[in-house]
Amino acid sequence: MFYSMATNRDVLQPHLMVGKGDVAEHVLIPGDPKRVELMATHLSNPVKVSENRQFVTVSGYYKGLPVSIVSSGIGVPAMLITVEELLRVGAKVLIRVGTTGGLQPDVKVGDLVVATASVRTDGGTQMYAPLGYPAVASRDVVEALSSYCAKSGLRFHEGVVWTSEAYYAETIDVAKRWHDLNVVSVEMEASGLFVLSSIKGVKAGAILVCDGNLIYGKKKSEVLRGQKPYEPEVIEGVHKATEASLEALLEISSKSSSKTV
Repeated sequence: MFYSMATNRDVLQPHLMVGKGDVAEHVLIPGDPKRVELMATHLSNPVKVSENRQFVTVSGYYKGLPVSIVSSGIGVPAMLITVEELLRVGAKVLIRVGTTGGLQPDVKVGDLVVATASVRTDGGTQMYAPLGYPAVASRDVVEALSSYCAKSGLRFHEGVVWTSEAYYAETIDVAKRWHDLNVVSVEMEASGLFVLSSIKGVKAGAILVCDGNLIYGKKKSEVLRGQKPYEPEVIEGVHKATEASLEALLEISSKSSSKTV
């Protein structure tokens, strides 16, 4: 491997505040730390391992498979920190479970998007590799996610997403450019996950819940005090995306185990 592995359980990573043995090899990564608790309802025996800044870590089991859920916060720089530190404590398969804004007219609120790759318009990944280096998800992760969604009859889209670095600069004119190139949706972390995972030689993927559509001029915006920030369809979508991710991890783990027998 191309990264330094932590060997002392008592040595904690500086941002996630986790050590060797605190995190499973299979990890789900939401952006929102509050979403960790929501997603953890799908695990048995979930335990909060650490909470520091925007990074919340919960570990538990899904049908016997050890799984951790770790929030990254917003943006590629935060995702890069998350991935770097997860790999240092032994993570091997990473799936981002987040939200996204549709760029195609058929991507509706509550739909799922399985990202095959990402358009790199961020600056953080350029510290690791030139723009000619592709940001692609692992093929077996994409296949496992899409296969589960299809078998379960979930409404989902598979394709390239755009990783933006400036939420309030995502104007309709900029969105139209990527729409015309058949990019499915926009989000803010996938390129960091894909580029760094490819460089480090681990598996990664992303499944996203649509919470608006920029082509229709609808994106997450101001809410009234006391109002929940997400529509019911988005909350339901997070549960569906979490289940799809966990089932994908089971499939990947099973295939990996059969290869080593």
